[in-house]
Amino acid sequence: MTTSAFDPTRLPQKEVEAGGIESPITARSPFELFWRRFRRDKVALGALGFIVFLIVCAILAPVIIDVVGVTPPNQQNTKALDEFGTPTGPSGDHPMGVDPLGRDVFARVLYGARVSLKVAIIATFLSVFIGVVIGLLAGFYRGWIDTGLSRLIDVVLAFPILLLGIGLASACSFGNGCLGGAIKPGLSLVIFVIAVVNWTYIARIIRGQVLSVREKEFVLAAESLGAPNRRIIFREVLPNLIAPIIVYSTLVIPLNILFEAALSFLGVGIQPPDASWGQMIADATSIFDTAWWYMFFPGVALLLTVLAFNLLGDGLHDALNPRTGK
Repeated sequence: MTTSAFDPTRLPQKEVEAGGIESPITARSPFELFWRRFRRDKVALGALGFIVFLIVCAILAPVIIDVVGVTPPNQQNTKALDEFGTPTGPSGDHPMGVDPLGRDVFARVLYGARVSLKVAIIATFLSVFIGVVIGLLAGFYRGWIDTGLSRLIDVVLAFPILLLGIGLASACSFGNGCLGGAIKPGLSLVIFVIAVVNWTYIARIIRGQVLSVREKEFVLAAESLGAPNRRIIFREVLPNLIAPIIVYSTLVIPLNILFEAALSFLGVGIQPPDASWGQMIADATSIFDTAWWYMFFPGVALLLTVLAFNLLGDGLHDALNPRTGK
């Protein structure tokens, strides 16, 4: 007796490709699944492309300046000013105009990107590294170690980060600076302040993740087999934290870039004559009504850079989250 009812158990265990050719179902690696989700997000791909373009421009800044034919960022040129000694706007010789000292704004914006990317990479790496270590220790060992480290996080969070940066800049501006001259007003101070203060947020995130992962079956199995704590942390727990670490790093980078710009705007970040977007915006506040380009171009560069990192972080979060997409 035959039946025409639909029987799902009789479906072939193969995929049918175009043209009627059958191929076996293949497994995908975690990276392939991630890339499959990420490439569907056109906004995140565009943000990644802009970041890559910015990095290339920052690395090749001297070459770009020579090709465009503008003066170096710190070279003063009174001939670029008008007959009244005021800065001139965008022109063929200076695509983004000049500042009150006759320095080319285009060159200074390019070199300002170098400063922002250094802060984004070095300061973020240090703060994330400190936060991951403290979060791992607090979440894995718990008890009095967790209590002590959690109270340390609360104390550090109580510090106003801008006032801390101003205070450190004032204290380290005399003599040879702080820590044997390792910390002076400038890039080293900005990186130091970010690394000392901004690790607290990721430490809290990692601690919460570790408290959850520590109760998983594979961790309990490793403990029952007598694996040492160090092996469990680095072989079982830490690999499961890669996704939140990557996502948080991309989201904290724009915050660090804005923090560097704020410190430079207040005069305690990057010191003259080095170029910084925040410092350029601060210098342009008094002449914005007559030299709009001096604030506009570094402001747009800062806006687009921070926006690109935020969009990239959102895209990575969606791509690394197994609950989103297919």
